[in-house]
Amino acid sequence: MVNVPRLVIAAPASGSGKTTVATGLMAALRDRGRRVAGFKVGPDYIDPGYHALATGLPGRNLDPVLVGEHRIGPLFAHGAAGCDIAVIEGVMGLFDGRIGAAGAGSTAHVARLLDAPVLLVVDARGQGQSLAALLHGFRSYSPALRIAGVLLNRVGSARHADVLRAAAEEVGLAVLGALPRRPELDVPSRHLGLVPAAEHAAAAVRAVHAMRDVVARHVDLDGVVRIAGGATGIVQPPWNPDDEMAGLSTVDGAPVIAVAGGRAFTFGYVEHTELLRAAGARVAVLDPLRDEVLPEGTAGLVLPGGFPEEHAPALSSNVTLRAQIAALAGAGRPVHAECGGLLYLCRELDGRPMCGVLDAGASMAGDLVLGYRDLVATADSAIMAAGNRATGHEFHRSRVRPGSGPVPAWRWRDATGPNVAEGFVQRGVHASYLHVHPAAVPGAIARLVARAAGDAGHLPGAFAV
Repeated sequence: MVNVPRLVIAAPASGSGKTTVATGLMAALRDRGRRVAGFKVGPDYIDPGYHALATGLPGRNLDPVLVGEHRIGPLFAHGAAGCDIAVIEGVMGLFDGRIGAAGAGSTAHVARLLDAPVLLVVDARGQGQSLAALLHGFRSYSPALRIAGVLLNRVGSARHADVLRAAAEEVGLAVLGALPRRPELDVPSRHLGLVPAAEHAAAAVRAVHAMRDVVARHVDLDGVVRIAGGATGIVQPPWNPDDEMAGLSTVDGAPVIAVAGGRAFTFGYVEHTELLRAAGARVAVLDPLRDEVLPEGTAGLVLPGGFPEEHAPALSSNVTLRAQIAALAGAGRPVHAECGGLLYLCRELDGRPMCGVLDAGASMAGDLVLGYRDLVATADSAIMAAGNRATGHEFHRSRVRPGSGPVPAWRWRDATGPNVAEGFVQRGVHASYLHVHPAAVPGAIARLVARAAGDAGHLPGAFAV
């Protein structure tokens, strides 16, 4: 049984300050000598970067829609192994999850799966005695959920804090902290949320230090630790990448898989590289903004999402690397690209030449495309056999204009919408806007590594997700 003290940082709505409080708590607890595990509910790739700065450990995601609720306990236990306490930052409002799915994937859903107490972060601007009604509503809406306390954010004055504390006490909830309004806590943002920590490292470190300092001064850390200690044990064994590959991977020789990173490609899951290594690959990190050649011996390539549009001039000017990626794909080597990686493989992005692997042009568009998708693979590829199913997540403000006759990677359909064909399968390339969590599809990782090793006779076919 895994019995790591844990708590969930939630809020009534987006924009309440969950990231400030959660990241500040992680850093403040670490300063007290605790080994802290940081998690984010949902498919967010940016907040875990700040969590990693705060804890000194990889930030991880917990998303029951993408991986299935049966994997949440094991993935948590894996990420929290050896830690003294875990802080789990929620997503959106406490009960907000996948649209039309009764709160699936919500912060409340994950808190219930982990039997973790919840601290509710409330934006105090404009709040007074009415806070009591808000807290009463959230506490009574789902009695199975344990809202254990309140953290007030953006409090205007000591008098304001006293009014809010009295309102919380009326409904039997303790206020564990009242954070003042501080401009230094603001983190730069852009069209998809916060700027990733990897893109502005010095500014991100300063922001995390500011969050730590304000939480250490204004939050009852001993009370937070006591609440976290009220969580019960998790019975499921920890997720293990080696166990996931048992029966799937027969690769010898450690083929080199290059995984793009750096400031342009930050949207990935830690479990991806863990599974690649468990499948027998040697993972080599590639920074397309700095590295002019592929790592020596590269036999396969993973291009995760990120913000290539913010770095298009530099990516375009790295002509040698673009040519090597085109040659790798042209030779039929496996290439797996998601979202930002898809844009990089196109002929051009907003008029700037990219790798030219795909007969498609890409441009930034004004409309946000967002949502979970239930996917079916349309063709055999480097990562999927035709008919394989998965759940993915789409989140972008760009548009890809394909040339003639591409073979799509996926088909999916909304409850009320038409059948959608999306992405590209082309020789060894599988490129799509959809992000799929690798822990849900270990067979896809084994298949990629087998292709990279040239072991086509042992490609995993259909697999359970």
